Amino acid sequence: MRDNYNTCIAHVLKHEGGFVNHPSDPGGATNKGVTKKVWEEWVGHPVTIDDMKALTTEDVQPLYKKNYWDRVRGDDLPAGVDYAVFDVAVNSGVVRAAKFLQAALGLNQDGIIGPATLAAVAAANPRDLVTNICDKRLAFMQSLPIWSTFGKGWQRRVDDVEKVAFEMAT
Repeated sequence: MRDNYNTCIAHVLKHEGGFVNHPSDPGGATNKGVTKKVWEEWVGHPVTIDDMKALTTEDVQPLYKKNYWDRVRGDDLPAGVDYAVFDVAVNSGVVRAAKFLQAALGLNQDGIIGPATLAAVAAANPRDLVTNICDKRLAFMQSLPIWSTFGKGWQRRVDDVEKVAFEMAT
């Protein structure tokens, strides 16, 4: 839904939190959900751990908008569905988010949210889509070898995303 980005990014950043560098996290040094590698690609040069620790919400919002929200066509999705898909994109990648949405719609999963996907979204019940996306997301997360380390937090996140997305969809 157009103009829902600010609401959605606030929820995403609540879950992403501050600086972490957990040895079991394949993303490595991360702040506000942005890995060191992703931040270096965004700014076009190497950064230090101190640079990562210094990231602010204002620093990362343009990255989230361009690399995730715009790529999943957040402005073209209904309220609630936009948040559920955006949060998956941030957490598990844009292509996976698009495929979860397409699978929830019973479409071919090419990982690109285009006209056919958007038409199917427009004809679907937003709350049903949110539930289906969250179910697919959780099943994927449970299949990861690091589920035993991060699973409780991921479960809480998916539950919260579903709850907030339902509220947005009504």
